[in-house]
Amino acid sequence: MKNILKKGQREIGLIVAILVLVAIFTAIEPFYLTPRNLIDILDQTVVNGLIALGISFAILTGGIDLSVGSTFALVIVVVGSFLVNGLHPILAVIAGSVIGFLLGTVNGFMVSKMKLQPFIATLGSMSVFRGIAYIITGGWPVLNIPNEYRNLFNYRLFFNIPLSIIYFIGFVIIAQIILKYTKLGTYIYGVGGNEEATYLSGVNIDKAKIIAYGFSGSLAAISGLVLLARLGSGEPATGQGYELDAIAAAAIGGISMSGGKGDMVGTFLGAILLSCLKVGLVVVGLDSFWQYVATGSIIVVAAYFEVIQNKLGKMGGMRNA
Repeated sequence: MKNILKKGQREIGLIVAILVLVAIFTAIEPFYLTPRNLIDILDQTVVNGLIALGISFAILTGGIDLSVGSTFALVIVVVGSFLVNGLHPILAVIAGSVIGFLLGTVNGFMVSKMKLQPFIATLGSMSVFRGIAYIITGGWPVLNIPNEYRNLFNYRLFFNIPLSIIYFIGFVIIAQIILKYTKLGTYIYGVGGNEEATYLSGVNIDKAKIIAYGFSGSLAAISGLVLLARLGSGEPATGQGYELDAIAAAAIGGISMSGGKGDMVGTFLGAILLSCLKVGLVVVGLDSFWQYVATGSIIVVAAYFEVIQNKLGKMGGMRNA
C-alpha cells in the first residue's frame, strides 16, 4: 500500500489540488459547482488535454514540440476544406489524423536525422505550418462545416456529456498503455532518460523519436478536429499559444521537462487542473488576461517543484548510501 501511495503521490497531489481549487471557487461563486459548469470544465479540458497528451510524448524523449498549435490550425483548414467539398466525415477524421502524424514525423526527422535542436526544429515548422494554413485559405476561414461531421464530436450523451469527452478519456487510456506496457513506451522513456545508454542497448532511437513526434502531431490534429466540430468553421489563425497551455498541463502533471519521467495520467490531471483554474477565474469575474499570468506562473512553479523533487531524491540516495 505504501509503495502504491509513493508511486502515485504526484497524482494524489494533483487530485487534492483540483479539489482545493473547486472548493475555493465554489466558496466565491456557488455556480462553479453546478453539474453544468463541471461538464463545461471537462469539455474545455478536451482541446488542451489532447494536445498535452501529444506534446508529452515529445517531451519524454527530451525534446519539445512548439509546432502543435500550427499543426492544429493546418489540419483544421485542410479537413474543413475536405468536408465542404463532400468528403465523408469518418474519412475526414482519418485524413486529419494521418496528416497530423505526418507533420509530426517531419519534426521527428529534423530532430533525429538532421540533428537539429528540438526547439529550433519545431520553431521553424511552427512558422511553416502556419504559413501553409494561410496560403491554403488565403487568410479566410473555412465555413459551413456539415452537421454530420459536427455530431461525431458534439453529440450529447447521458447527463448532457458530449462525445468528445469520452474520446478524450479513451485517448488518455491508449496513451498510458503505450507508455507503460509496450516496447515503444520503454524506448521513449529510455531516450529521454539516457539516450546514449539506450542507443548502446540496441534501440533505434531515431525511430523512437520520429514516432513520438508523430504522436504529438496526430493528437494535435485530433484536438483540432474537435474544435472544428465545436465551432463549425476553421480559422487559419486558430491554435496560437496553444503550445503554452499544453506544456503547462504536461509540466503540472509531472512530465519532466528534461525527459524520461512522467505519464499520461498526470498530464490528464494537469489539464483538468488548468481548466479548473481558467474557468474559475472567468466564473469569479476576473479578466481573461489573468489566465496568461496564471498559466505562466504554473509552468514556473511546476518546473521548480521538479527541481526540489530531484534534490530530495539525491539527498535520500546519499543517506541510503
